[in-house]
Amino acid sequence: MSDQIDRTVVERVQLGIRMEKRMVQVLKGLAEFEGQSLGALLERIVLHSFEPVEGHEGEVSASPHGKKALRAIADLKRVYGMDYDVHSSRDFDPGEDAPSA
Repeated sequence: MSDQIDRTVVERVQLGIRMEKRMVQVLKGLAEFEGQSLGALLERIVLHSFEPVEGHEGEVSASPHGKKALRAIADLKRVYGMDYDVHSSRDFDPGEDAPSA
């Protein structure tokens, strides 16, 4: 009997993206808190956001964060002055990231 774990083979690519500075600071702090790389944290967050909560499809998604991590996120948001939430992102000024006509 083999103790080998089947792993999903993935191909990762380098991204050149721009994100709001305070959000990046919170993400980096959370990655350190979780003991993982920023890329691994972002992959986990995105994958969880793709998973609907049964019966609430399109309204709610699964959260990758436990209670301890959520407390750490709240603390990090306070430390870095991230004073907005998911609904605020609609009102972000696109600045340099606005699509050109």
